[in-house]
Amino acid sequence: MFQKTKLSSSLQSVTSTTLSRSAAAVAGVLFSVSVAAQQSGSIEGKVYLDDNVEAAGVTITATSSVMPRSRSVETDEDGEFRMPALIPGTYTLTLTTENGITRTVKTKVLLDQNSTISVMMAPDSEAMEEVAVVGQQVVLGGDSSVSNALGADVVKGIPTGNNYRDMMKLIPGVQFHQNAVRGANAGGSGQDNVYAFDGVNITLPMFGTLSAEPSNHDIEMVTVERGGATAIGFNRSGGFSVDSKSKSGTNEFQAGFEHKLMPKELVAKNKDGVEFEQDQSWTTVYASGPVVEDQLFFYGSYFGPTKAQEDRENAYGSVKDYSSDRSEYFAKLTWAPTDNILINGSYRTSDREDRGQSVGEYETDSVSYGTDSGMKIATLDGSWVVNDRTTVTAQLTSYAQESTDKPDVLAEFVPSLSTGLDVDNLVGMGYVNVPGIGDDPTYNAFVQPFIDQYGYINSAGERVGTGGTGVYSGFWEQNFYRDSFEIALEHNLDWGSTSHEIHVGFQWEEGEEELISRSNGWGGITVPGGLVALEDDGIDPGDLIFLSGVEDLSFAPYFQAVVRQTTLDNETGFVDPINSYTESLNFEVNDKIDWNDFTFNVGFLISQDRLFGEGLKKNGANYSGYELAEGNKYEMYKVDWKDMIQPRLGVTWRYNDAQDTIFANYARYNPAASSLARAASWARNAHPTLNVYFDEQGEAVAYQPRKGSSGKVFQKDMDPRFMDEITIGTTRSVTDGFNLRAHVRYRENENFWEDTPYYTPSGWYFNMPENIPEEVAAQEYYAYSYEEMVDIRSEIGGGSYVIAQIDGAYTKYWEASLEAEWIGDRTYLNASYVRSRYSGNFDQDNTSSSNNDQALFLGSSSLMDWETLNIWDNREGTLTGDRPHIFKTYGYYNTDWNANIGAYLIYQSGHAWQIMDGTVYGYSPTLSNDGGAYGEKAGSRRTPAHWQLDLSYTQNFQVFDDYTLKFRADLFNVFDRQTGYDPEQRVRSSSFMDYRRNYESRRAQLSFGVDF
Repeated sequence: MFQKTKLSSSLQSVTSTTLSRSAAAVAGVLFSVSVAAQQSGSIEGKVYLDDNVEAAGVTITATSSVMPRSRSVETDEDGEFRMPALIPGTYTLTLTTENGITRTVKTKVLLDQNSTISVMMAPDSEAMEEVAVVGQQVVLGGDSSVSNALGADVVKGIPTGNNYRDMMKLIPGVQFHQNAVRGANAGGSGQDNVYAFDGVNITLPMFGTLSAEPSNHDIEMVTVERGGATAIGFNRSGGFSVDSKSKSGTNEFQAGFEHKLMPKELVAKNKDGVEFEQDQSWTTVYASGPVVEDQLFFYGSYFGPTKAQEDRENAYGSVKDYSSDRSEYFAKLTWAPTDNILINGSYRTSDREDRGQSVGEYETDSVSYGTDSGMKIATLDGSWVVNDRTTVTAQLTSYAQESTDKPDVLAEFVPSLSTGLDVDNLVGMGYVNVPGIGDDPTYNAFVQPFIDQYGYINSAGERVGTGGTGVYSGFWEQNFYRDSFEIALEHNLDWGSTSHEIHVGFQWEEGEEELISRSNGWGGITVPGGLVALEDDGIDPGDLIFLSGVEDLSFAPYFQAVVRQTTLDNETGFVDPINSYTESLNFEVNDKIDWNDFTFNVGFLISQDRLFGEGLKKNGANYSGYELAEGNKYEMYKVDWKDMIQPRLGVTWRYNDAQDTIFANYARYNPAASSLARAASWARNAHPTLNVYFDEQGEAVAYQPRKGSSGKVFQKDMDPRFMDEITIGTTRSVTDGFNLRAHVRYRENENFWEDTPYYTPSGWYFNMPENIPEEVAAQEYYAYSYEEMVDIRSEIGGGSYVIAQIDGAYTKYWEASLEAEWIGDRTYLNASYVRSRYSGNFDQDNTSSSNNDQALFLGSSSLMDWETLNIWDNREGTLTGDRPHIFKTYGYYNTDWNANIGAYLIYQSGHAWQIMDGTVYGYSPTLSNDGGAYGEKAGSRRTPAHWQLDLSYTQNFQVFDDYTLKFRADLFNVFDRQTGYDPEQRVRSSSFMDYRRNYESRRAQLSFGVDF
C-alpha cells in the first residue's frame, strides 16, 4: 500500500494540534485517483508514532452521517490501513492505540476516489488533545489517470442548470455546448461519451447520446474520467466517462422545498429565428432520514419542471404555443445489515408531455408535433468487506427511455401508388420541403409557383423557398432499454518490497431498441422539378420498379416522396415493431503495484460484443448462412474476445517527498456504441422506406427501396474500431491548497465500420472517377463480389449495401492541458486551459446537412454512401468538433453573512466547417446535390469564438435553529453573448452561411426554499 517516503513531507509539518495544510478543507477534489466503478470511495493511509515509527495495531473507526454503521480496521505491521467501499461523504476517523492514545481526524470521501491521510500518534499530554482536520490530502494524478471529481460544495456553489447534462460544462477540456441530444467532443465524437447516473449507464443504447434527462437537484457528487484509464470500471469510452452519486439519507430526519422560476421578463430576446416569450419553473421537494436508526436510511424527492412559450413567431408568422410538463420521482434506501455489508437501492421515474414541438425558423405552424416520454432508472448495488484485505462489490441496473411522437395535424388520407400526389394541395400530402431557386431556368420556371404558394417572406419583402410546410412527416414510437450486472473482487497483498491491489471484474450488459414508425400521409415531399436524368441524380435505374407502363430510363422525377412502405394502402395504421439488441461481455484484471516512490497500474480489459436483429435464422446450407424467418431474433455479427483485448498500462513517480508526480499511461479502447443492430437488421426489409417518384401531374411512376433502409450483410472478419491513447503529465503541489496538473494526450481512432455499396468505388463514382485514390480504385469490391451478392440476395433478398471496415478512415486528437486548483478557508477556484486539435477524414459529427444535434446512426450514417460522401471527397482536414482553445475558470466564496457567491467563465474557439457544393463533383446546381458534398477541404472555415460569464448568489437565513430559509439567484450569460454557430453550409440555400443556432441569451433564474 503506502511507502513511508510518500508521506514524509506531511509528517514534517504535523504538530500536536494540527495536520499539514495540504489536508485543508476540500470543497471539490479535481486531481485524484479513480478506484472503482461502484458508487463508493475509500480511505487509506498510514499511522506513525512521534519518532516516525510506523504504528501497528492501531484501531481506526470511521463514522459518518451517511453511513448507517461505523467501520473499523487495524493498522498492519507497517502502520498502514485501508477502508474500501464507503459511501461518499464527510467521515470522522477515531484512532486508538493499544495504550489508549486517541486521535480524531475528519476527512472527505469523494465518488470513485481514494482519500489518503497520515496521522502521528504522539504520546505526550499536549498531543493527546483531539486533532480535527476537515478535508483530505489530495493525491495528484494518481494511477496516471486524467480524472476529475466534483464534491458536493462545488456542485451547489457554481451556477449550473437544472439537468444532469448541465454538469458537463464544468469538466476541463470538454467544450461548452447547448445541444439537446448529442454530447460534447472530448477527443472523440459527440457520440463517444459514456454517461452514468448513480452508476447506471444512461447513454442511449446503440446511439451513444444523452437523451435521458435526470435532474441534478439531488446529485451530490460527480466524477469524470477523461483519459488514462485503468482496467477498473469497464471504461470503453472513446470520449469521456462521467458518473454521479445521488444524495443519501442519514440518521437525522431532513426535508426541504425549493421553487425555481425563470419568468419571461428575466430572459433577453433570443437572436434565433423563432421569437417567443417563455416562462420556466422548477419545483423540488425532498425528505430523508432513518427507517431503522443506525441501520436503514431513506431519501426521496420530487422534481417538477414546466416550460411554456407564448406569442411565438418565425419567418412564416404566428406559431402555436409550446408547453412542456414533467414529473420526476426518486426513492433511495441505504441499508447496512452488518458492519461489513452495505446495500443501496434506488428507483427514479420521470414522465414528460410536450406539445407544439419542432417548429423551426422557416417552418409553418402546421408541422408541429407532440411527444409523450418516460424514463425509468433502477439500481441495486452492494459491497461486502470480507476482511481488511478483501472486498466484493456488485451492481444490478436497469434503464428505460420511452417516447412517442404524434403529429399535431394529421393527413386525412391513406397514401396509395394508384392515387398519387395532389400537386395542387401539397400541404395536405405530408411534410413539404419548399424548393428554392437554382441556376437552371427550366427548373426555376417549374418550382416558382410552389415558392409563390408555400414560400415565406424574407427581410427584403421577397417570397422565397427552402422552408418547410404541410404536416409533420410521421409517427414514431421509439423505446430503449438497457440492463446490466457487474461484480468485482479487490484484494490487497504484500510481496517482498511491493504491495498490490488486485482487481478482477466481470460485466454483462444488454441494450434493446423497440421502434414503430409510419408516415403521416406521403411523409417527406421534395420537388426535384424534372431537372436531371435518373442516373445523373445518383439514382440507379436498375433498382427502380416502374408503374403505369413507364419504361423510360431517362425519366427525371418532378416530385419525390419518402414514405414508409407499411403506410401505403394501410387502412388500419397498425405497424409491427422493429426490435434490435446488443449484448456486451467485459472482463477486466488490474494490479496496482506500489514500490518505493512508484505506482504501477498493469491490467487489461477484454470484451465480446454481439449484435442481434430480426427477420432471419441460421441455415448452414445457404451461402449467406441464413434463411428468411420474419420476427425471428438472429445474431448478425459477433466481435470476439481475441479481437478486443484492451491493455491499460500506467506509471506514476512521486517525488519531492511524495508531494509532486510525473505520470504516463497507455490505454486502448474498443468503443461499444454501434447502431448496426438496428441499421442492418433484416426486419427493415419488412418495413422499408421507399423513394416514390411522380411525374408533372403527380402520378406515381416509379419507386425504389431507399438504399440505406434495408437489411445489410457484414463483411467477414472485420477488425473492431479501436482508439489508442498515450498520456504524459505531471502534478505539483505549489503551496498549501494550491495544486497544478499539466499533461499532453494523444488519441487515434481507426477501423471505422460503415454501410457502403458492395461494389467497387469506381463503379458508382459517376462524374469524377479520377478523384478516387489509386489504392481504393484498385479494389474490385467492398466485402463481397458481384457474384457473391447475387447468391446472397437470391436467398434472403436485401439491398446493395454492406457493412464494411473502411480502410484508411481515421481521426486524431491531441491536447495540451494545464489545470489549477486553489482551496482556501472560504474559497474554491478552478481554472483550466486546453490547447487541442481534432482532425481526420471520418467526421461522425457532421453527417447531416440540416441538423447535427441528433442521435445519428453509428456505422450506418451518410458517410461512404455515394459520390461526394467518401473519406477522400475533401473530407480530410479539421473535424467539426475541433475547439483549439478552451479556457474555463469557476469557483465560489463563502461570506461572513452566511451567503455563497459563485461564478463560471468560459472562452472557447468556434467550430470548424466548410461549404457544401455539389457542382465541385460535376453535379447539377441544385440544393439537393449540395447536401453533404464538401466543396472545399474539411474545416476550411470556423465559426466565431464564444465566451460568457455566469454568476450565482445564495443567501441562507437560519430560523428557529432547525429551519433554513434559502434564496438564490443565477444569472447566465451576463453579457448576453449570443454567438452564432451551426451555419447553413449548402451554397444554394437562401440562408447560406446564416447561423442556424445561437448560444442562449442572458437569463436570470430565481429560487426560494426552506430546509428543516
